[in-house]
Amino acid sequence: MNRRELLFSTGVAFGMSGLGAITGAAISASARQPQQTLLTIQSAEFKLRNAVTSGLVSLSPNAPPPVVFSQQHEPVVFDVENTTQDSTAMHWHGIRLENSMDGVPYLTQMPIGEGQTFRYRFTPPDAGTYWYHPHCMTMKQMAHGLTGVLVVKEPSDPGFDVDQVINLRDFRLDNNDRLLPPYSIKKAARGGTLGNVMTANWQSNPVYEHPAGGLVRLRVVNTDTTRIYRLALEGARNKIVAWDGHPVVTALPSPTLKQPLILGPGQRADIAVLMPPHEGVTVKLLALKGSDNVEMTTLKAVGADLKRNFAQLKPLAQNPVSIPDLAAAETHEFVFGWSPSGNAPNDGFCGSLGKTFWSINRIPWPGDAAKSKGPLASLEMRKSYIFRFRNESPNLHPIHLHGLTFMPLRSNKRKIAQNWTDTALLLKGEIMEVALVADNLGDWAFHCHVIEHQKTGLSGVIRVG
Repeated sequence: MNRRELLFSTGVAFGMSGLGAITGAAISASARQPQQTLLTIQSAEFKLRNAVTSGLVSLSPNAPPPVVFSQQHEPVVFDVENTTQDSTAMHWHGIRLENSMDGVPYLTQMPIGEGQTFRYRFTPPDAGTYWYHPHCMTMKQMAHGLTGVLVVKEPSDPGFDVDQVINLRDFRLDNNDRLLPPYSIKKAARGGTLGNVMTANWQSNPVYEHPAGGLVRLRVVNTDTTRIYRLALEGARNKIVAWDGHPVVTALPSPTLKQPLILGPGQRADIAVLMPPHEGVTVKLLALKGSDNVEMTTLKAVGADLKRNFAQLKPLAQNPVSIPDLAAAETHEFVFGWSPSGNAPNDGFCGSLGKTFWSINRIPWPGDAAKSKGPLASLEMRKSYIFRFRNESPNLHPIHLHGLTFMPLRSNKRKIAQNWTDTALLLKGEIMEVALVADNLGDWAFHCHVIEHQKTGLSGVIRVG
């Protein structure tokens, strides 16, 4: 990768919506009145399969967490109120914000207790698709539903007819549609515990109607605690235009059954979809599961043919990400694998699973409130770095870095796309090098986004000072 390939130009309104389609007109109307918004964490119930399931966690008593919209370069204020008995803290996944607003308990703030409210203020520097989830009692609250999508709109409309957000996640239910325990200790020591009810926006194959011949920006977000999705889009021409919030630099293939899109927990893909020209024709988002193809979402063409084409879309402006100087970059290596200390002590705060299986650089994270073992790496502000990720386990790990954005460079296992990201999915035995600029002060969480792995040791801190 040379400087030419890395040299980019830079390119809130605020509103909340249900998980269906949002038109550009609706977003523009809300953009004129930026507002402070109350997000109330509460118990919820919802019909996930055949009967209503109780014991869920959401921002509404009877609906999934909403899609939250903001505007690039415009400040937002979220007052997060906790009405549950469990402590919590809200993390804004992928947003490069001030460290004190990152929502990591005991690292950037104290947990939000029952009856308490914490005000988050930040100005999104980057447009794109992001998401939010708790970082205290993480396994319990996320697995029971508290994951929502955060869309940061570009100042200039790229020309889509409609946005469609798809929040992918599964749940563990018994035969009576009651919640099962969200994890097992045995599976936490392996790949993680999968749910048995796969949903899109908390529904089984929801159908969304969009203009025939129109251009849809399909924002697909994996907010699951464990599941790695293999996705295909059947029935329409499409192309991936953004990856993990950022416009693509290296083109990615359209997701098909033969070459599915691999989306690990925490990862996102924006797909431009050209709807079929005839009313009633459908487009399917499929998840490949063993030999089965699970229909996750259906897009249905309605109305007269709009006769749009991809050439009518404006290129997405690159976000203002700092460009690493690879020639001057210092290298740090991080080894992800099992813990050498076995069942090491854990502080028990914020949802410990009570066991230690995993580590980074053979140092298991002792828990959110435990006495710190110090940062895994200390970086200098505005200096360039190469991180070498080494997966020494047979399991896959989506590695997420808070507060910073990095560029994958190379892998020993595959040809890798060079697109800005905050979450890299490591394959079995993979060694991946990524580049970044340490341009955001603070102590930043660094962990696997299989939450069972995070909560049993595969976590740490990167310090930018």
